[in-house]
Amino acid sequence: MEEETKDSTTPTSQEQEQEQPRTARNLVTVEDAGPCKKKVVIEVPEESIKEAIDEQYKELSRDAVLPGFRKGRAPRRLLEKRFGKETNEQIKLKLLAEASEAAIKDKELDILGDPDIDFEKVELPATGPMKFEFEAEVRPEFELPGLEKIPVKRETLAITDDQIDREVDQLRRYAGVWAPREEGTVEADDQIIADVLLKPELTEEEKAKQAEAAEKAERGEEPEEGQVLEAETKLDNAEIFIRSQGFVGAIPVEKLDEWLVGAKVGDTRTTTVEVPKTYFREEYRGRKVEVEVTIKEVKYLKPAEINEQFLGRYGAESEADLRELIQDNLQQRQEARIREDMSEQIYQHLLRNTDFDLPLDIVARQAGTILQRQYINLLQRGLSRQQVEEQMEQLRAGSEEQAKEQLKTFFIMDKVADKLEIEVTEEEINGHIAQIAIQRGQRPEKMKEQMERDGSLAQFRMDVRQNKCINKLLETADITEQEAQATEAKPKKARKTAKKPAEDQAENKDQ
Repeated sequence: MEEETKDSTTPTSQEQEQEQPRTARNLVTVEDAGPCKKKVVIEVPEESIKEAIDEQYKELSRDAVLPGFRKGRAPRRLLEKRFGKETNEQIKLKLLAEASEAAIKDKELDILGDPDIDFEKVELPATGPMKFEFEAEVRPEFELPGLEKIPVKRETLAITDDQIDREVDQLRRYAGVWAPREEGTVEADDQIIADVLLKPELTEEEKAKQAEAAEKAERGEEPEEGQVLEAETKLDNAEIFIRSQGFVGAIPVEKLDEWLVGAKVGDTRTTTVEVPKTYFREEYRGRKVEVEVTIKEVKYLKPAEINEQFLGRYGAESEADLRELIQDNLQQRQEARIREDMSEQIYQHLLRNTDFDLPLDIVARQAGTILQRQYINLLQRGLSRQQVEEQMEQLRAGSEEQAKEQLKTFFIMDKVADKLEIEVTEEEINGHIAQIAIQRGQRPEKMKEQMERDGSLAQFRMDVRQNKCINKLLETADITEQEAQATEAKPKKARKTAKKPAEDQAENKDQ
């Protein structure tokens, strides 16, 4: 027989079904927990807990179906018995989420990432308030220096005939061929063809194994595995380029040019090389190797003639036309370098004149990300894991400083963008992606899809916004002209900013 008692939680109107704000306010205290870190302590009053419980069972009673009762008619005491544990967990999670979100909003905490709440340690009490706490990393607070009239030095753009001559010579060398040197005497930057003999120094243990293997061979016995060691390596017609830092076979030889310049065809020269302990070839690593070279042929690089075929490779009709193209190219390169140098001056000015603490946990995560990238890069270069670990010890010290500069740059430029009210439109993003896609021979829409999949689009958007900030700051900078210090292009400093800390945190959790 169905129990016909009326459930007091059954809604009687649409207004009653809408969620109402808690009648009692949470008690919230915030205190410092370290650089850019806050400890938030929250007490949810008993009254709010009871309201949340009533709301949860009110919603549950509308949908729950128990044997012997029509839908929406089961009494609460049976619902509590049937769904109590699961429902209490849902209520607890809901209260934790609502209370922490409200505390962050009311106390105006600009947190990075999500609150670190240990849900397992928080219990929903049968009576009394529910207390919990969490720590959160917050955005550092600081004042920006003046953003107008930042002092910037700009090198005067100057393309000389000597620069153009060097570029023409370089192009001729790129298109040149190796030709026999008639007198057969080796000069710097030549190429030689030689027979090579490499003799690595063996340890006493290895020598003993060699002797034992030789004795077994005389008796017609097979040597044990690992007992036969290559005492020497012969290379016929090896190509050797005469440079200050060169290779003979797989052996790196310092001052190779000093050793071989002046030698002639038919000469045999010998030297001993101490191979570094971090060398990637294990069979030579940390050993002394005797290197013997017998020269068979000497060649020099004969630059290409400036003729119709040569000019056609570069889309020029005459040498004057080629020089004009080179001048335009040099000018573009210089303008890009000068712009990069001016941008770096802006960054350094902001970094020098802005002081604030950084979130230590985020610095550690960022340093770890930097190290991980360096580790992968070393592996891709063919180094063994042992060699990589040896180099990583040297890189660890610098990774924290890199992380600090990247994070500091991120926070500064983010605040600059807000102050200058700089935003990036979807059209701008699409335009930048299209430019890069064309350079790489890809379709822009495919490239954007890939960036969305691998998560790099958000970082790309942030970089575009940052570049817009730099352009804006350069418009009002106090720029003074200065003569170029050198005609050669300076190496461009790769400026990498940290990912948005919340995204970086999520990525590390995924890994």
